[in-house]
Amino acid sequence: MNPMYEIGKMLLIFGVLMVIAGLFMMFLPKIPLIGRLPGDIVIRKGNFTFYFPLATSLLISVILTLLFSIFRK
Repeated sequence: MNPMYEIGKMLLIFGVLMVIAGLFMMFLPKIPLIGRLPGDIVIRKGNFTFYFPLATSLLISVILTLLFSIFRK
């Protein structure tokens, strides 16, 4: 196939994924419990706050793995 066609196809897919990620980030605060699960690490010291969403990341990873495995078949 034409290499320009392949590059264009990759750019389109990347663009669609970026739009989906942007929409997800816009509506993420409206989803209950996401970002406040037990297992998420929050360290507050004075003016410094460190937040690592460990449990939320694992949950999203499991959901995406299931979705991708369903759509791959």
